[in-house]
Amino acid sequence: MNINQELLQFYAYKKLIKRKEIPDILAECEARKIGARDYLLLGETITETSELEARAAYYCMPSVEIDMLDIDEKLFSLFSYDFMKKHKVIPIWEDKNGVVTVATGKPLDAHALSALSTQIPGRYDFVLVPPSQIDRYIDSRSAVESTKNALYDLNSEKTDKLIMALGGDSTLSTENDVINNPAVRLVDSIIKEAIPFRASDIHIEPFEQKVKVRYRVDGDLQERAEFPIEAYSAISARLKIMSGLNIAERRVPQDGRINMTIGDKEYDFRVSTLPTVFGEKFVIRILDKTSFQFTRADLGFTDEENAVVDKMLAHPHGIILLTGPTGCGKSTTLYSFLKEVNDPSVNIVTVEDPVEYSMPGINQTQVNPKANMTFATALRSILRQDPDIIMIGEIRDEETAEIAVRSAITGHIVFSTLHTNDAPGAIVRLEDMKVKDYLVADALVGVIAQRLVKKLCPACKKRGKTNAREMEILDIAEPVSIARPQGCQFCNNTGYKGRVAVHELMYMNEKMRNAVLVERNLEKLRELAIENGMTPLAGCCKDLVFKGITSIQEFMSLTAE
Repeated sequence: MNINQELLQFYAYKKLIKRKEIPDILAECEARKIGARDYLLLGETITETSELEARAAYYCMPSVEIDMLDIDEKLFSLFSYDFMKKHKVIPIWEDKNGVVTVATGKPLDAHALSALSTQIPGRYDFVLVPPSQIDRYIDSRSAVESTKNALYDLNSEKTDKLIMALGGDSTLSTENDVINNPAVRLVDSIIKEAIPFRASDIHIEPFEQKVKVRYRVDGDLQERAEFPIEAYSAISARLKIMSGLNIAERRVPQDGRINMTIGDKEYDFRVSTLPTVFGEKFVIRILDKTSFQFTRADLGFTDEENAVVDKMLAHPHGIILLTGPTGCGKSTTLYSFLKEVNDPSVNIVTVEDPVEYSMPGINQTQVNPKANMTFATALRSILRQDPDIIMIGEIRDEETAEIAVRSAITGHIVFSTLHTNDAPGAIVRLEDMKVKDYLVADALVGVIAQRLVKKLCPACKKRGKTNAREMEILDIAEPVSIARPQGCQFCNNTGYKGRVAVHELMYMNEKMRNAVLVERNLEKLRELAIENGMTPLAGCCKDLVFKGITSIQEFMSLTAE
């Protein structure tokens, strides 16, 4: 039995794959000349996190995610970033007996062991971590160091020399001079540092004396750096050059775009400027265009919710709506649905503003109001393109709503989003947009309301019994154990790391369709939806509190909304 077959047999035993799939996987591995694990990762059958426990058992070693480790700075500084990334190792700590514990992403790598022993002779214990987490940790350390050095150099430079240099001063006569300019290095490192920190947006804000840099991480803004206002002209010019904006124009808002490859991924940075009292504020939205790998499980759908979504997606025609405020992950969820239904036998066309993720096999169209390419005009053209499935980024007006609903009742599956507070509110919103109630009843397959709540940091969260006030908030009679945020180095002392979606699923069965025709009261529609099996957003969030995934503070934020 070769190593590929042995690993697949073990993964089948651990229920990561089905035993009957092994011959086909082996044949594909042979044809593509790749290992079984690489094949499973490429096909998204497994992820580095889902396989971690099984892979550790296969190699008979403990496993952990890197965020759970407290890394010894003295040991860490003995190795270069390039060395640790190449060999996928990070030294963690040394015990009193001189045994060094090393996090590794490549078990049984003789080259890595040999290279380690030249730096730290002695005995080693290994703990398995996902290889990508090693890369992310090292990238974050490298980016923070780069930003710190660029800030130091920026503060050491004469400001007027900096501004003149970026504007074409003879002191920057070579490409090397430009690249090594502190303003250039600072902008590059601010952008690159945001990636390992999992930031969704970068805010660069000028004030009277200083310029602040903040990252939006898990929905909250966190301050990352500040530098003197005198250097802002150079920073602003660099950002405008990178994003193709007019350097001379400072009185009106501008929008631009930066494409960068960081690591082995291509990122799209959408740049927006806004004139303020002390200068132009920049907000940079970060999009990973090449790596959309979300599944429903990653997005927080439970088994019960998945059963309802399966029923929705099985409909041959109709409209499926996602609702919620801006930034709650509606588009991400829509993309995960599109990924599921994407098949060579169907024609999928989207109209978006903007196209956030590029998906192979799907025809994606971008709205362009300047060229009179609105959602409504794009939709009319799309209907002449023989589509099976249509995705509309957002239903914003009566015309788009009318075309979307009529497309749904004429044999198409339509996915779209609406801004409403809950799932039943989508019915009232469509009727407000002058869509007839009988068309809504006929076209609507289901509505999913979504919110994002912050996940407690797994490294520092602490469990404890609920007190009287918490029992009152959760509406329970007996104390239960819940987890609370603490704060540590891995979550930047916030107590939270990552976010998960909570959902409210309203499936349009016969009772709900009849109610749409006779009922205009939102509260009555909500009551009927709950009677028909809909779990409200608050109920879903409460379950996450009981499971220790989120905190009671997040539950209170959701219910207050």
